[in-house]
Amino acid sequence: VQLVESGGGLVQAGGSLKLSCAASGSTFSIYAMGWYRQAPIPGSQRELVAATTSVGGNTDYADSVKGRFIISRDNAKNTMYLQMNSLKPEDTAVYYCYADEYGSSWEPLRSWGQGTRVTVSS
Repeated sequence: VQLVESGGGLVQAGGSLKLSCAASGSTFSIYAMGWYRQAPIPGSQRELVAATTSVGGNTDYADSVKGRFIISRDNAKNTMYLQMNSLKPEDTAVYYCYADEYGSSWEPLRSWGQGTRVTVSS
């Protein structure tokens, strides 16, 4: 699976952005997708922001974004989205999408996008 993110940019605090993650390849085998982010701070770790499952469409969010971010998928377009509202300066980060699938021996495989930068000014 190949993933390409788009939609990042500069926005003022309180504004909104919508990130997209377009998947190609063996998309039929994807069982989960989501978004991580990594702040531009030395030593910062990647933080799971939101995730969704292919079966059931279950979603999960980091406490820091609950009520502000919405993850969704358009299966017809093989695209996942992250609608980000009420953005805060602490949301500034590079956002990475990922997709989980099973390999030929049912081993779990994770693919990553290249990342898209989000900057929220105060």
